[in-house]
Amino acid sequence: MDPVFPRLTHIALHVEDMDACVAFYQYYCDMEICHARNNGQQRIVWLAESGREKDFIFVLMDGGRNLALPDDDYRHFGFAVPSREAVDDLAERANARGELVWPPREEPFPVGYYCGLQDPNGNYVEFSYGQPLGPGAG
Repeated sequence: MDPVFPRLTHIALHVEDMDACVAFYQYYCDMEICHARNNGQQRIVWLAESGREKDFIFVLMDGGRNLALPDDDYRHFGFAVPSREAVDDLAERANARGELVWPPREEPFPVGYYCGLQDPNGNYVEFSYGQPLGPGAG
């Protein structure tokens, strides 16, 4: 019998403002609601990139508290984009809305060109080009 290896399928987050978080990931990441339900008093929403609903999802659950991450804390969710211009566009949009935390910057391979945003719950979200993962893989 071959060994069975686990595969990462989702990340689950408790959030304080469900509607704001769903809107953030729809606006910046083009994620779609692929499942929503109430479990008693708790609201649960699954978000996925189009075509990846059976591959990887964000599970958002209400009842959480907003995070207060320090500026030098680099824990984040990482999304790849297809160009440097896409990084710049996301940074401009986020800056206009007060959600930019790391302006676009270039770092040696494998990091590439990236910027960072903060979602309504306080999580950092990176958008990168030129990493060896996803669109724009270098």
